[in-house]
Amino acid sequence: MIFNDFRLMAERKVILKARLILYHRGKILLLKQTKPQGGNYTLVGGTIENSECARRALIRESFEEAGILLKEQDLRLVHVMHKMKKGEHRIIFYFKAIEWEGNLRAREKHKFKKAEWFDSTNLPENLTETVGHVLELYRHGILYSEVWQ
Repeated sequence: MIFNDFRLMAERKVILKARLILYHRGKILLLKQTKPQGGNYTLVGGTIENSECARRALIRESFEEAGILLKEQDLRLVHVMHKMKKGEHRIIFYFKAIEWEGNLRAREKHKFKKAEWFDSTNLPENLTETVGHVLELYRHGILYSEVWQ
């Protein structure tokens, strides 16, 4: 029976992602997606490639998407979400940056319209559902969540 369980686990699709929660002077950074991408506001970040760990992927994605320069030692894990839908598992690591540098702007114009700072108590209405959920849990110090879709 144990062998069958491991074989079933190997057949599941698992996607690993890393996202950045970046605050500056009481405001949080969000990217505005282009219409084809959904048109909502989301956090910086993306898929962890096979040759990367979560923090290295986030450093790469942050620069590619928003011109943000990060260092591994400045990233703190603040939340992990396990999202399941139709046989696919997504594990998303959310990091908060303590220090950062860079010339902030939306760099991947095919995916993002702009980068904007928002007061954490007045977030845009068209914030992706997942980001809104995670930010609420983060504010309450909850490190882990599971979402079924």
